[in-house]
Amino acid sequence: MAITAENTPRFEKATMSILVAVSFCHMLNDIMQSLLSSLYPLFKANYNLDFVQIGLLTMTFQVTASLLQPVVGLATDRWPMPFSLPIGMASTFCGLILLGNATNFPLLLLAASLIGIGSSIFHPESSRVARVASGGRHGFAQSFFQVGGNAGQAIGPLIAAFIVLPLGQHSVAWLSAIAMLGILVLGWVGNWYSGHHRRSGNRAAPSKTLPLARQKVMIAFLILVLLTATKNVYMASISSYFTFYAIHKFGVSVQGAQIMLFLFLGSVAVGTFLGGPIGDKMGARFVIWFSILGVIPFALLLPYANFFWTCILSVVIGLIFASAFSAIVVFAQELVPGRVGMIAGIFFGFAFGAGGLGAAVLGTFADSYGIEFVYRICSYLPLLGLLTVLLPSIPRANALK
Repeated sequence: MAITAENTPRFEKATMSILVAVSFCHMLNDIMQSLLSSLYPLFKANYNLDFVQIGLLTMTFQVTASLLQPVVGLATDRWPMPFSLPIGMASTFCGLILLGNATNFPLLLLAASLIGIGSSIFHPESSRVARVASGGRHGFAQSFFQVGGNAGQAIGPLIAAFIVLPLGQHSVAWLSAIAMLGILVLGWVGNWYSGHHRRSGNRAAPSKTLPLARQKVMIAFLILVLLTATKNVYMASISSYFTFYAIHKFGVSVQGAQIMLFLFLGSVAVGTFLGGPIGDKMGARFVIWFSILGVIPFALLLPYANFFWTCILSVVIGLIFASAFSAIVVFAQELVPGRVGMIAGIFFGFAFGAGGLGAAVLGTFADSYGIEFVYRICSYLPLLGLLTVLLPSIPRANALK
């Protein structure tokens, strides 16, 4: 069925509700995911884990998601699967049930992998739905979708601090109700997307013509991948070990450390939301420049700051650094048009994978040299962002497609 003037307004009216729905589900998804890292102090005490095992938990979750996301994205580029979204949320549901009832470390790893599989299915296809519902404002839609996830990551530690830690590990299973809500909402989104796909059946397929010479596209793509890796290894150093760092260096309580983590993740959510609309007006390349280069002085100062300035600097770092990710995804989708799902899968997946591998390596350093050593090393990672100067400009006509 072709889209006509008669039903176009109805589609436009539905756009914002779909963006809200996928962003809301992204929040639910990432609340459940962030519980894993937020509960590391509890798991460390209950199972007598060392930092290497903590890193393995993060790696199991993130690498599971990383390996599958590009495959899911590539498959759905060719064969759209609107109802894969609730299926992904169902995997996360099973992971939460197991996480709340695990009795040993291998079961924790299995629970982490189920949550990772759910993430690998959710992110590429929901990112595509956000782009479809964008009305051409790709940066805004991507950041609106992403900010739901960042909000969920910020809320997760609070749930851990004030619900799960006081009530114990079994209370994690109760939070599977969040996944059930997500399954229902994503079923509705899948139904909308299925109808949209049918209505768009007569439209010409998106052009896959590269906006620049192939060699320039490949170099730019590799730079974006490296920037994503750098950003997410650094973010993993905070999301996985910031609570331990705060407890060790400043002597705060576990709940106090969780609140510090919440402040950082909250600033990440704000930065992510601001990055998209600014990118629509100023260009994705400008946002990447500002975010990657602007964070360098603050990252270099963080390991040497006192308690007060650690709180301030972590918020500033989260605010600036987070604005890059939506811009990176949009920029990559403009570099390789017609491959929305694959690009989303690669960058969301690579973000998880790089963070997971980084967390495992950093856990080894933390056991061998101490947690403060990890933060001194990581403070130099943003310097790799200087490679941003090599990113080409994309002709505006291509950027709007």
